[in-house]
Amino acid sequence: LIAAPGLLVSGGEAVVCEHGYRTLDCGTDTIEILNANFGRADSVTCSSGLPNGFTQNTNCYAPNTLSIVSSLCNGKTTCTVDASYTIFTDPCVGTAKYLSVSYICHRSIVTCEGNTAILTCGDRRINAVSANYGRTDSTTCSSGRPANQISNTNCYTPDALNKVAARCNGQSSCSVPATNDLFSDPCYGTYKYLTVVYYCS
Repeated sequence: LIAAPGLLVSGGEAVVCEHGYRTLDCGTDTIEILNANFGRADSVTCSSGLPNGFTQNTNCYAPNTLSIVSSLCNGKTTCTVDASYTIFTDPCVGTAKYLSVSYICHRSIVTCEGNTAILTCGDRRINAVSANYGRTDSTTCSSGRPANQISNTNCYTPDALNKVAARCNGQSSCSVPATNDLFSDPCYGTYKYLTVVYYCS
């Protein structure tokens, strides 16, 4: 997918010619950058109107591109990326460069103990990325709970992702009960919650 000027791309790949910019948009989901390069890997992309000499070097990579784009975008719902050597340095002076970015949009759901998480992807398929049944902070699902039920914030279920994936991966929707019956009890006496991060493909 090559982005036209001003197009908001929701998951997939964006290509930005040098000196241009694009906004990556995941709606209410969050961005995870998978790969990124500022440079040139072929002679065709962003070559319109340029003499051949500007597009012949197809082995041009700025080594810090992925870390820079990741720090700008990961965990956000939208971010704007600029295809500029002032951001990434110039890996090949005299070559016309472009920024290519591939990313996915993650969804996150939190379900308090005793309730059921509903994961949905419409006409696409669920891919669970991470999951935990337990407690990692004292504020989530804490309303009306005594302090001794929310004070243990080091509570994890090691195989939570496997159990969520078995129920959900490849489905368009699924339900996961946030219960000890499914996950066992990783921390007796603590009021727990289920956190699932997933994407739709």
